Amino acid sequence: MRVGTTDDYLKRMRERYRQAATKREKGRLLTELCSVLGCHRKAAIRLLNRPATTPKRKPGRPRVYESPAITALKVAWEASDESCGKRLAPQLPALLDALTRHRELAIDDCLRSQVEHMSAATIDRRLAPIRLQLPRRPTSHSQAHSVIQRQVPIRTFGEWAEATPGQVQADLVAHCGVNAAGAFVVTLTVVDVATGWTECRAALTKLKDRVTGAMHVARTSFPYPLTSLHTDNGGEFLNDALFGYCTREGIAFTRGRAYKKNDQAWVEQKNGAVVRRYVGYHRYQSQEARDRLNELYVWAGLYGNFFQPVRKVIEKERTGAKVRKEYDEARTPYQRLKASGVLDEATAKRLEQKYQALNPVRLRAQIAAAVRAVVATAEPRYGEASSALPVDEDRAAEGGALGWGTPPERGSGR
Repeated sequence: MRVGTTDDYLKRMRERYRQAATKREKGRLLTELCSVLGCHRKAAIRLLNRPATTPKRKPGRPRVYESPAITALKVAWEASDESCGKRLAPQLPALLDALTRHRELAIDDCLRSQVEHMSAATIDRRLAPIRLQLPRRPTSHSQAHSVIQRQVPIRTFGEWAEATPGQVQADLVAHCGVNAAGAFVVTLTVVDVATGWTECRAALTKLKDRVTGAMHVARTSFPYPLTSLHTDNGGEFLNDALFGYCTREGIAFTRGRAYKKNDQAWVEQKNGAVVRRYVGYHRYQSQEARDRLNELYVWAGLYGNFFQPVRKVIEKERTGAKVRKEYDEARTPYQRLKASGVLDEATAKRLEQKYQALNPVRLRAQIAAAVRAVVATAEPRYGEASSALPVDEDRAAEGGALGWGTPPERGSGR
């Protein structure tokens, strides 16, 4: 007997059982119920005396965000480079402004209010099935000049707690594939510890003059003056060229301890989150590869500095072997820079105009196109093309047709 049929039968039997005038008549009804359902007589009594039940509501809170809100959230999440919920939630209002301003998303006020009020946990929970469908993303030794090394003071991890805008860390990423022999392209990553502002520049080989030149180009791309430079103990940094450059320009030069990567933890993180994420671990050794990398870093810099929020640890609490970390609200490097108050009025106005003109969806399309151009220059014997970033061919083609093929002018100033 089907469940629906059983419920209907029990409903009719309850009515007859309650209307029965004598004990004998109730006994006959119990006998009939036992023979039909095949149950014990005591169980039949409990079934007939049980009050009529109403359909139970599914446990948990009712669903608030329906399909249109999740669709809008997915567009914003993709435009944010698939950020986690804790980074994405504080940036949703600004990101939705940018998407609607550039007509990448059309939502009404009610739907927008729903998306903006999603918590970080809700964002991660709703995007979890979408994340599962994403494809997986894909050392060198140089001796420092001993005389220069003795002149450069050490700055440890614990001394960065009170960092101010202008204090940067720098490191090199070698694009040598599986073989560090010969000449190959390197990427100089420069990160401002206080704001998270990141600039990358590619150079052919890590000769001291070329690294110093890349450092000068990266420095002039920052919209505010640099006051200190911190590197590791590699000879590409601790040499007379870069040391002399910092001395002439009034930039304090410090280094980390040997074999203590945590002393330059901020730039080490960006080496993976920016450089390796986009171009992988292939070998690049041509001038064309260097040029394509620098074009990619223009787009990646605009996208990361204006639209990629970062979170900073503000408190640590150790309980036995466990360390509990508390983070501040996720903000983009541009937002942190504005709040720092180090910008003059003209620079702040110029950066605001640039931010208003940037479309995060188009920037991702340009990054995807630039990644393809970079991977095309990789040495074939060191592996296949990278799948570091999912590419939307139609979106990338549309971006090129709209005149985004030439990178815009970067911010100058020191």
